[in-house]
Amino acid sequence: MTVAVLTDVTGVRRKHKWPFYLSAAVLVIAVLAAVFAPWVAPYDPAKTDFGAIWQPASPAHWLGTDQLGRDLLSRIIHGARPSLLGAIALLAVATVLGVLIGVTAAWKQGWVDTALSRITDVMFAFPGLLFVVLCIAVFDRGELTSVLGMALAYAPAIAKFTRSIALEEIARPYVDAYRLQGVGGFFLCFRYLLPNLLPTLVGYLVVLFGEGLMSLASLNFLGFGSQPPSSEWGLMVQEGRTGVIQGIVGPALVPGLTIAIVVVATNVVGVRLSDKLAVRR
Repeated sequence: MTVAVLTDVTGVRRKHKWPFYLSAAVLVIAVLAAVFAPWVAPYDPAKTDFGAIWQPASPAHWLGTDQLGRDLLSRIIHGARPSLLGAIALLAVATVLGVLIGVTAAWKQGWVDTALSRITDVMFAFPGLLFVVLCIAVFDRGELTSVLGMALAYAPAIAKFTRSIALEEIARPYVDAYRLQGVGGFFLCFRYLLPNLLPTLVGYLVVLFGEGLMSLASLNFLGFGSQPPSSEWGLMVQEGRTGVIQGIVGPALVPGLTIAIVVVATNVVGVRLSDKLAVRR
């Protein structure tokens, strides 16, 4: 009886593992496409062919062509690089700002914690699009503008999350022990506190990566980020809208599905990674 129960539990666990492995495979494919795009893409993503406009999927063009006769598969492959790098840059800037604010607030506490918390609350109240508009007013539209704007929008969420886990970590006995030994606050935070926060923080950031990718794609769709002839996925959806009116959904549907699949895969991997790291911690 016990053996049967253990077999059933093992079987359930194995069944629940396949979404993680499938999602991880999707992310690996996306990364490989971003790295090896010039070698694996069948066509130049910017090459126009007015004799092949709006073509459906065929042996020559596996995913069809867009309004300029450009191969959609090649553009999807080349678009992986700006799409993924943009989300990574967004999270990198937001993480530096958010972790710095969160750890400082948790460590100093008192009026410093109160002041930083109020600042992040005010930033939290503004939609991310507003930060992008402010950046556009200073730097003009472009990929850098959208990344900086969304990084400012994501920093408060990371700051609040970092502060919450940092307060829990600071209450542990080893922090008081190092303080009694005369270890400085700056050295203690960056040598001991931050490494202990990383397992929980990494899982959260992986999940946030999918949201960042979707946010940047939305900004590019609205015309605030990447500009033609970029093959960024959000911009491809925007350019494919004209075909939808004529009943040709491929140029908009293909990049849209690509974004959705990568975002879902990132969330699945992020949740599983967060659980694994939390258990180890």
